Amino acid sequence: MKLTGVELRRVRMPLVAPFRTSFGTQAERELLLLRAVTSEGEGWGECGAMVDPLYSSEYVDGVEHVLRTFLVPALVAAGDLTANKVAPLLAKFKGHRMAKAALEMAVLDAELRAHGVSFATALGSTRDSVPCGVSVGIMATIPQLLDAVGGYLDAGYLRIKLKIEPGWDVEPVRAVRERFGDILLQVDANTAYTLSDVPQLQRLDPFELLLIEQPLEEEDVLGHAELAKHIRTPICLDESVVSARSAADAIRLGACRIVNIKPSRVGGYLEARRVHDVCAAHGVPVWCGGMIETGLGRAANVALASLPGFTLPGDTSASDRFYRTDITEPFVLEAGRLPVPPGPGLGVTPIPERLAEVTTAKSWLA
Repeated sequence: MKLTGVELRRVRMPLVAPFRTSFGTQAERELLLLRAVTSEGEGWGECGAMVDPLYSSEYVDGVEHVLRTFLVPALVAAGDLTANKVAPLLAKFKGHRMAKAALEMAVLDAELRAHGVSFATALGSTRDSVPCGVSVGIMATIPQLLDAVGGYLDAGYLRIKLKIEPGWDVEPVRAVRERFGDILLQVDANTAYTLSDVPQLQRLDPFELLLIEQPLEEEDVLGHAELAKHIRTPICLDESVVSARSAADAIRLGACRIVNIKPSRVGGYLEARRVHDVCAAHGVPVWCGGMIETGLGRAANVALASLPGFTLPGDTSASDRFYRTDITEPFVLEAGRLPVPPGPGLGVTPIPERLAEVTTAKSWLA
């Protein structure tokens, strides 16, 4: 098929409650959606980048610029196109994995819809539903945290992830353990610590956490390997894993025992599958992380999370975890799980009136 052009939409969606992590607080999610128009139909993509370069070096304005100036023109000029050709065609442009991931996702969705194949089938799914966890932000008080965690457990979530930072780590974990007992519990530091914090991180060991996610800076893979020698809690890497090769290197160095796969962070769903395969070959469990996606990104993430190596509940929460109204039909939690969309491509499409309500700008790239 040939790519005719891409409609780029900037959308702004209010969250049901502010979400605080070690790099800031979000009250709304502003992101980019892509509608790829091809000779064989349309496909949708979603970019995980935030407004500010806090989680990664990419940010919404930068993504829009690189898509407009380099990435979309390169694919339009390429002529015959498949999703598997996207990464090689864009490889000459350094970095910008989130922008590339969104574009590849849209092309892949169009290709799969044209052939009547679902995302899950194309990626290698082995399940028709996936177990779900939930990410709980940093709260103002521990009682507020306990109320939030209790609500998520009552809703049926199978695993709780607590965001932590220096000053908000041991005590909230202790409080959740004491209140809720032997639940599946893990923590996420979003790079907030250094090796000088080893004594504090060791204090988390008695709580038998599933993992501690990305405690150190993303480029400090050796630091994570050193930290692993001093704590019992398994280290999971997030920001440090940007490709299958980086995952293999981190595993070989002993920097992690678990990997969080976020497709936008590694350059797309096809590379995410390769990360999964590398980890499976080394006996390293993986789980699917989240970037507060709309129903489009959530559909693709749920499909990815149905691969056999995803043995831990992911951050593939229901639509109402973050949004009162999603732009697609909502994903609803059922007995702690979400169904894998069986339809062609993503299996979901935006509801036009809902998409129009949250669209703040759109443009055509060719």
